[in-house]
Amino acid sequence: MSDFVYSPPDTPLRIIHRDADVLVLDKPAGLLSVPGRGEERADSLQSRVLAAFPEALLVHRLDLDTSGVIVFALSAAAQKSLGQQFEARQTRKVYLARLWGHLQPEKGQVDLPLTVDWPNRPRQHVNHETGKPAVTDWRVMRLAADGTTRVRLFPKTGRTHQLRVHMMALGHPILGDPLYAEGPAREFDRLMLHADSLRFRHPQTGVMQTYSAPCPF
Repeated sequence: MSDFVYSPPDTPLRIIHRDADVLVLDKPAGLLSVPGRGEERADSLQSRVLAAFPEALLVHRLDLDTSGVIVFALSAAAQKSLGQQFEARQTRKVYLARLWGHLQPEKGQVDLPLTVDWPNRPRQHVNHETGKPAVTDWRVMRLAADGTTRVRLFPKTGRTHQLRVHMMALGHPILGDPLYAEGPAREFDRLMLHADSLRFRHPQTGVMQTYSAPCPF
C-alpha cells in the first residue's frame, strides 16, 4: 500500500519460553518479523531479539499484521531441527481469526493453490496453473450477533498470506485486512489474525511441546 507508514509498537519482548535451544515469543501486531527494505523498516522482532540474544537464529516468520507465537533457535543445531520440522509439516499451528459474515458450515477445508499476484505485490492470489499447493482447515468457534465469525484456522501448508487469501476466497475476509478486505470489513484497527499456538518437537529432548499466546481481540 503506497500510503502505508511503518509505525511498530514500542513494547518489550514478550517471552513465552526460553531454554538453551529455543526462544518462543508473542509477536505484537504491527511489527515486522525481519527487517524490511530501507532504514525506516529496520526495526523488527528479529532485530529486537538479536539485541537481547545475539545467538538467536530465524526459523519462520509471521506477517507484519499478525500477532502471536513465533519461535527462534538459539543454536545452529536447533535451527536445523526446527527448520526441518516446518519444511516437513511436522509442526502444528493454530490461528484465531475474526471473519466478515457468518461462515458456514461449522467446519471445512480450503484447498486452493497460491502464488504471488505480480502486478499487485505483495498480494497473493489463487492460481490453478502456477500456484503452489495450499491447504487450510477451519472450525467455527462462534457466530457473533454483529454478523462476524470467530474461527480457528489450521494451516496444513505455509504459503505467504495463505489464511488471508483462503478466507477471502470463501467470501469471508479476515476483519481489518488491509490487503484483502474491502469496505466495512476493512475498517478495524488491526488484522484480526492471531497465531494462537505452535506445537513442535523440542530439538534437544525430542519431546513434543505446545506454546500459546493469549488472543488480544
